[in-house]
Amino acid sequence: MTPNLNTQGGLLSRLSRAILGLFGWRVVFVPPPAPKAVVIIYPHTSNWDFPIGVLARSVIAIPIGFIGKDTLFRPPFGGLFRWLGGLPVNRRESTGLVAALAEMFARSESLYLAIAPEGTRSKVDRWKSGFYRLALAANVPLGLAFIDYSRREIGIEVWLDLCGREEEDLARIRAGYAGKRGRRPEKEGDIRIG
Repeated sequence: MTPNLNTQGGLLSRLSRAILGLFGWRVVFVPPPAPKAVVIIYPHTSNWDFPIGVLARSVIAIPIGFIGKDTLFRPPFGGLFRWLGGLPVNRRESTGLVAALAEMFARSESLYLAIAPEGTRSKVDRWKSGFYRLALAANVPLGLAFIDYSRREIGIEVWLDLCGREEEDLARIRAGYAGKRGRRPEKEGDIRIG
């Protein structure tokens, strides 16, 4: 008999939960309202966010892919990032990525794609707008994934249906992230797009 690795409560899920628990982390998760969604991750201030996030993704047992800068996908770790569900993106030039991803959502029965809207672990004065344009273009909910080092919690508690009025949507996003703190709070980007 093959061990159950991919469903909630499966072997990989339980192992990941145990590893996170050893380090004092707790996964908080509200299931998505739809089979497709854009998921943003905030705050993203440390390299530790990625391994903690991969473990949390295993706990919730939902195949959330992610977008990363293309330089991460070069040897020696490129194959690993692809295997983990990564999609390389060239951020140095405009490539029509939002339209291509919206088409990918249209062709898929189920798709969850994570994006770090800050685009970096360094302090930024505004988020990149691609996540917002993509969620609207694909007409899918926006999941607010968080990593809160102050409470040692990681997960997704809020799913938003965007209305397309940017300031109204951003106010709801800010409310969803209120009180969440990254490993290095001084590097948290302002929640505004431009």
